[in-house]
Amino acid sequence: MFILSLTYVKPQEDADRLMAPHMAWVNAGYDSGMFLASGRKVPRTGGVILARGDRVEIEAYAATDPFATEGVAEYAISEVAVTRTAQGLENLRN
Repeated sequence: MFILSLTYVKPQEDADRLMAPHMAWVNAGYDSGMFLASGRKVPRTGGVILARGDRVEIEAYAATDPFATEGVAEYAISEVAVTRTAQGLENLRN
């Protein structure tokens, strides 16, 4: 599993302007089966996405996020070898 942590590097107003295309991009990530969960950071300094798949494909897809292409946010991607989960989340284990 991968944790995609995006951090705004431009004012929040720039992120707000791109929210609709960003959310279309997020929805496409879910539709493809790549994304498992997502949400805003609190306080709102960016967001986090949990994803599965091939690292190269995930990195390539992250690069197409409107937040990334417009320079509003930067991504840090970490791979996690999940070995234990709460009941009902067993499919997240490696």
